[in-house]
Amino acid sequence: MFDVSIIGGGIVGGLILRELTKYKLNVCLVEKAGDVAMGASKANSGIVHAGFDAPVGSLKAKFNVEGNKMMEGICAQLGVKFRRNGSLVVAFTEEDFKVINDLKARGEVNGVEGLEIIDQPPLRRMEKNISDEAFAALYAPTGGIVCPYELTIAAIGNAMDNGAKLFTDFEVVDIEKIESGYIVTSKDGQEIASKIVINCAGLHSGEIAKMIGDSDIKIGARKGEYILLDRESGDFVQHTLFFTPTKLGKGILVTQTVDNNILLGPTAEEDVNSTETSANGLAFVIEKAKQMTKNPPLFNTITSFAGVRAYSDKHDFIIEESKKAKGFIHCAGIESPGLTASPAIAKYVVENLVGGLLPLEQNEEFNGIRKPDYFFKHLSIEEKNEIIQKDPSYGKIICRCEQVTEGEILRAIRENPPAKDIDGVKRRTRSGMGRCQGGFCQPYVAELIAKERGMSLTNVTKNGKGSNLLTGVTK
Repeated sequence: MFDVSIIGGGIVGGLILRELTKYKLNVCLVEKAGDVAMGASKANSGIVHAGFDAPVGSLKAKFNVEGNKMMEGICAQLGVKFRRNGSLVVAFTEEDFKVINDLKARGEVNGVEGLEIIDQPPLRRMEKNISDEAFAALYAPTGGIVCPYELTIAAIGNAMDNGAKLFTDFEVVDIEKIESGYIVTSKDGQEIASKIVINCAGLHSGEIAKMIGDSDIKIGARKGEYILLDRESGDFVQHTLFFTPTKLGKGILVTQTVDNNILLGPTAEEDVNSTETSANGLAFVIEKAKQMTKNPPLFNTITSFAGVRAYSDKHDFIIEESKKAKGFIHCAGIESPGLTASPAIAKYVVENLVGGLLPLEQNEEFNGIRKPDYFFKHLSIEEKNEIIQKDPSYGKIICRCEQVTEGEILRAIRENPPAKDIDGVKRRTRSGMGRCQGGFCQPYVAELIAKERGMSLTNVTKNGKGSNLLTGVTK
């Protein structure tokens, strides 16, 4: 029997799993998909919010500000790219100007440092491509950017290196209360017993709650569509640019990513559980990007995508032990700023909620450092030659757009949590994320997966079950 099992392999579940391995506990995580970071943690903006938007006194406000302060250190430990680029909430009207002043006041109450209202001249100096209609902005220097799936993968990998177990393709269909805890059962009949269960199931956390009799956790779906521009346009903006927020969220943004792409989006479609993009949705993203900036380089568009984020009818995070089932902990309704808040949520859940149910004894063997990915293209010639001498596979480029080596791909397939398909390799190495979107490298990546996993090429998938690349041998 495990001490703690976590349902859901997103950023919150992943960081809680890692936090648990700091103690002498037997812990595991179950994920319905074939890989981790396959829900909202795969397709979101990657913004580390400063904390001025969250309502005063809310869990969002508390964990946002705390998580923002923790994020840089967590990323350094896990070898994950992070940049504190700062954010700007831009005013185009007098009503917008009133809103950004209200946000500044709220942020100061929440404990956000360095907030400043700037007018047009400094705004122009900070962002040369900002719209001529923009006349002021709320500047938050503590805002940042991170790659959400990279952080999730690294957190879960580090937890596994410290003894945690991961079970993928484990879709929970039943939870039974027993004297010593719970038995969690999957769709294909697998069972896991644990003393404590933590519900981090994102969009499905309401369904999981109902399995133990909690019917008051109601989760809705909100779809957001994005457009991604090539790294060639990476200096188009320097900060994260927001419109003033609405009741549906923070609205369309224009931002750099940590990999120097430009990201536009997301839309906000209520109660839509679909990851399809639409002509109308992408047209709206383009319209707002043109309103925010002058001549956005849309000719450098390399892909578009959509993600679905969960929200609760309580309009705040739900982080609590079930009132109906002792030892069952909910982390539900983790909408924006959930990514930013995740390190603080993990610490709180383990120290306060799990710690109130089980004794927490420090694990002296815990190693929180995860060796960073090489990202070979960024190294000096001397560093590259040194690595190639030790491992010649780093001397062979597989993905030409992103200059990803065979060595990096093999590492992604071998280390925790292992990449099992084409998109799993992509999320870990950026192979296939460049201008050609895998048109050149995909067959080579498939061959490496087949060889490393001892399987036929016809069994290699793009993105899990049912997405096989090949149907058979022709000759």
